[in-house]
Amino acid sequence: MTRRRDREIVTALDIGTSKVAAIVAEMDEESRELEILGFGSSPSLGMKRGSVVNIEATTRSIDQAVGEAELMSGAQIGDVIVGISGDHVQSLTSHGIVAVGGDEVSETDVARVIEAARAVVVPSDKRVLHVLPRDYVVDDQDGILDPSSMSGVRLEAHVHIVTVGESAAQNIEKCVRRCNLRAERIVLEHLASGTAILTEDEMQLGCCVLDIGAGTTDIAVFEGGSLRFTHVIPIAGDQVTHDIAQSLRTPTQAAEQLKIRCACALAQMVEEDDEIEVVSVGDRPARKLSRQALARVVEPRYEELFQLVHNVMHRGGYLERAAAGVVLTGGTSAMPGAVELAEEVLNVPVRLGHAQRARGLNEVVSNPAHATGVGLLLYALKPRDGGLVPDARSAKGGLRSVVNWFRGQF
Repeated sequence: MTRRRDREIVTALDIGTSKVAAIVAEMDEESRELEILGFGSSPSLGMKRGSVVNIEATTRSIDQAVGEAELMSGAQIGDVIVGISGDHVQSLTSHGIVAVGGDEVSETDVARVIEAARAVVVPSDKRVLHVLPRDYVVDDQDGILDPSSMSGVRLEAHVHIVTVGESAAQNIEKCVRRCNLRAERIVLEHLASGTAILTEDEMQLGCCVLDIGAGTTDIAVFEGGSLRFTHVIPIAGDQVTHDIAQSLRTPTQAAEQLKIRCACALAQMVEEDDEIEVVSVGDRPARKLSRQALARVVEPRYEELFQLVHNVMHRGGYLERAAAGVVLTGGTSAMPGAVELAEEVLNVPVRLGHAQRARGLNEVVSNPAHATGVGLLLYALKPRDGGLVPDARSAKGGLRSVVNWFRGQF
């Protein structure tokens, strides 16, 4: 965090496949809501499916987005909360058990049991990013969300551990450093999105967040107030753009504009007589085509994506437990017909999500494409929202991170 006129502010850096967004905000102490002070965005030229593929291009994109955010907010940005995603993300559940040190569970006991639960074998090319407690057991009493001060002799913890590729995280950190910034924390993007768009009831009942970006579709399942499952599908908006370019024989940039302005994920929602102009390749003249023809190209790719989501969630038993349904977010989720098609394929209630508990710039707050960025801010300022705890950057720093968090809470 940095200071602006004696006020603490926080900056989120959402480094996506299609765009880099920097959001500057401060917390309103009375309403406990974020007030967005500044925003900057630039095309992401060095990313592919959530991972850095060009250090110099990514650095330039970050520098441009941060410069715009500084200009709008009037703040000098130093520390940033950075999001990370990609098909290198993996998760697992773990269990730890310790003897209670005294007559009742102390902060130290909680920190020790979390450290015991995270003592799993992680490949050398992976980094433990988050250790998220699901619930605790004191002696034979289970389902406890906060065991502090409870009497008992044995403490158990069930945690959800998220790992990311070490090289992927290091490359993001390198790009941030080259912009004279410091990555104060790296946060899983779909965890941030869920923090921004879900209500407390949805987190408790069971809800799935589908963050559909340009390079990947991120799945995050919340239940009982905590994250239970994560998964990444390498199909998203870029594949839709590619399909349009191939099928309609139009340049990729023109296909992207058609996707944004004219596409619909459900062909039956488009009027038969609607026409669109399609740019041709080379010096050939533009053509008039039916908008339904465009929808018939787009719909199969969205249907395939939602079917993959259905298979992944059904296989883990999470679809049946998602009593609150599914919430779509991310830039590619805003396409007309996406919600209706998702309901048809997944057979659960679906809604489009945007950031909550934030105010200020409407182009940021109401746009699903920026839900991740707002979620990064919320996650940094309110780490216990929804039963979430801060990340553990490394095995050596894990205990210190957990202990510091509990000290801050109690």
